[in-house]
Amino acid sequence: MDRIHPMASTDCRNQTSIADFILLGFGHVPKLQIFLFLLFLMIYIVTVAGNILIVALVVADRHLHTPMYFFLGNLSCLETCYSSTILPRMLASLLTGDRTISVRGCMTQFYCFAILAATECYLLAAMSYDRYLAICNPLRYATLVNGRVCFQLVACSWTSSFLGSTIVIILMSKLIFCCSNEIDHFFCDFSPIIKLSCSDTRLLELTVLTVSSIGSLIPFLLTVASYVCIITTILRIPSATDRQKAFSTCSAHLVIVTVFYGTLIFVYIVPNTRPSKDLHKMFSVFYTVLTPMVNPLIYSLRNKEVKEALRKALNKVLAFARFQTVKCNEMGIKRSGDPWE
Repeated sequence: MDRIHPMASTDCRNQTSIADFILLGFGHVPKLQIFLFLLFLMIYIVTVAGNILIVALVVADRHLHTPMYFFLGNLSCLETCYSSTILPRMLASLLTGDRTISVRGCMTQFYCFAILAATECYLLAAMSYDRYLAICNPLRYATLVNGRVCFQLVACSWTSSFLGSTIVIILMSKLIFCCSNEIDHFFCDFSPIIKLSCSDTRLLELTVLTVSSIGSLIPFLLTVASYVCIITTILRIPSATDRQKAFSTCSAHLVIVTVFYGTLIFVYIVPNTRPSKDLHKMFSVFYTVLTPMVNPLIYSLRNKEVKEALRKALNKVLAFARFQTVKCNEMGIKRSGDPWE
């Protein structure tokens, strides 16, 4: 992370403190604004509809009342909030051309984003632990992963993310911004914000490094360790059919983990130099916009239980629609035979 040097900030402190930021986003391609608006609007609609559908299926179908789908329902709920933190503001900017956002609004967006991103890391780790026990220790799975344990894991995920992000945002709220107010990003992320600060950010950066290590690095290492054990166990299974069956139970989650952490590592590990800024934006779109949309698609297309629950739900909807049609037709026949009409 780039640190604001005290000597470099003295010239800025003589200026008036700014009250608004400008999210440059994709403003460098003005001819594509309408196309980008329609594209991201479609992505947002699909994301919200797909994730709400997953939550509804998990709640409504008793066959999905298992630990894995409990975590999946929470992940889908989180993805809906995740997209709603970033996309509506970006859609408004693309449609109206107004890219300004207040400092307080920017801080609020980053705060929500930080909580949700950290919680997703914890949830992905919890889901990998669930798959580890299901494959590597199946005889004790029902005992080790019950409803109480699942609730505790999810509650700890949200609580830890909330506490860590609150500490960070309290320190960020004390920053003074008095130089440039242009954020070269499509949402309020940590690095672009502190680059505009005139304050000494050393304590803040150290705190963020500590909190992010606990909130993302440790869950990532636990997830990797879980999948090392899972893959090792699967490779020891003598039957090819049983190996394929075991791998299919965790393949969807493995794809999501790979996409999420792969793009996250690129964005925050690769130096954000000027030639790579557009590439950073593109990969940021992957983990903030596309991953929440892809999650329900991956789980619904690669999971037999979800597809079966969706089929049953569609049959119920069609049966209800047919019932309503028949009822309306019967009412129409009765009315047509009414001598008073």
